[in-house]
Amino acid sequence: MKILVTGGSGQLGLALQRQGGAHDLVAFDRTSLDITDAVQVARVFARERPEAVINCAAWTDVDACEGDPEKAMRINGTAVGTLAREAKNVGAHLVQISTDYVFDGTKKGPYVETDLPNPLSVYGKSKLLGEQLAGHDGLVVRTAWVMGPDGNNMLKTILRLLKEHEVLHFVDDQIGCPTFTDDLAIGILALIAKKETGISHLTNSGSVSWFQFAQEVSIATENDPNRVLPVSTEQLEPSRPAPRPQNSVLGTCLTNQASAQPVLRPHHQPLADVINQLKN
Repeated sequence: MKILVTGGSGQLGLALQRQGGAHDLVAFDRTSLDITDAVQVARVFARERPEAVINCAAWTDVDACEGDPEKAMRINGTAVGTLAREAKNVGAHLVQISTDYVFDGTKKGPYVETDLPNPLSVYGKSKLLGEQLAGHDGLVVRTAWVMGPDGNNMLKTILRLLKEHEVLHFVDDQIGCPTFTDDLAIGILALIAKKETGISHLTNSGSVSWFQFAQEVSIATENDPNRVLPVSTEQLEPSRPAPRPQNSVLGTCLTNQASAQPVLRPHHQPLADVINQLKN
């Protein structure tokens, strides 16, 4: 299958290139394909004529989005409508990557695909608009707490802080499922192979708070987990401009259906893999 990937230089885009060897995968970074440029999108799609498009391009700086809603809506929302239109013109299946931030985090228990979104932040609202504009024939893959060996992410932040500080503070009132890019890429490619549409939740299994995850990273790197101390979101200094959902755990109501989505392994397994990668 010929698959076009936008946002090809980002964490997930790079992982898809590593895992997509069975496909004819062409990846475009922001300089070679600006998804907000409708003329350029139409030209590239007409030239490449992919069978599937995975949109990894997004503005993911949650706090910066809060300060520039127009830009957030343009990149994370309106541009997806352009991708959907041009994908349909060439007969391609659009896969839109979305986020746990479309939920408000007040639910007791994991969010499933049928739960109604209620985003708290501009980022969440812009990604929800992207979901809506992906169209009924597209596939929306919601994921959360994405990290891996590439780019900037929370895992790398924790590793850096362990080297620079004796004591670390992480919130214990935000919970979610750490998700590793290579596992996520494998899951997305499996969904594409089955030509899935609608909404799917896809994360590594095992939910933790950021405090618990930082302790896991400490143990995995042979540091003392007692160096990591819990704080509440309200105690964070400086406070964050954008509100975060306290419960970001994504579950699924699709696993027992005939066309079941892939189940990703527990997050501590890829955590160990990535830490070993980063050591070498």
